[in-house]
Amino acid sequence: MPDHAAHQSLQHTEFELNCALELLFYGYKGFTAQPDAVLADLGLSRVHHRILYFVGRQGGLSVNQLLHKLGVSKQALNLPLRQLIEQDLITTSPSEIDKRVKCLALTDKGTELEERLSGSQRVVLDAVFAECGPAAEAGFKQVLGLLAKKTRS
Repeated sequence: MPDHAAHQSLQHTEFELNCALELLFYGYKGFTAQPDAVLADLGLSRVHHRILYFVGRQGGLSVNQLLHKLGVSKQALNLPLRQLIEQDLITTSPSEIDKRVKCLALTDKGTELEERLSGSQRVVLDAVFAECGPAAEAGFKQVLGLLAKKTRS
């Protein structure tokens, strides 16, 4: 049953918000289609892509830092991270500061896969940003930034 009190406080109509939801859904579906196909061929999923992406952006990331970035539990990260290590896409090594801490890095094979996955998305973003212009790009980043901030657990 819908919460009518919540709807009364909305500044946009339900129709306008549903249009935005549909655009977000279809945009994300299209944005992830190519990487999803590559991942499926390898028996991997979007969570594997996210792990590869964040480890690739910050080599030497600790497992705890990765947990924080992804906002997931150790249990949720354990299996996909282990699969990436077993497939020689990620390597672990002890931290130079604290040998109890595991640091993560992409292998050459992991770097190649991450570039293949995220590279296709960068091409799409670059084309869309070029077509829409700097003001739309800034608005897109502002909206997604606030959305991420408001929904981050």
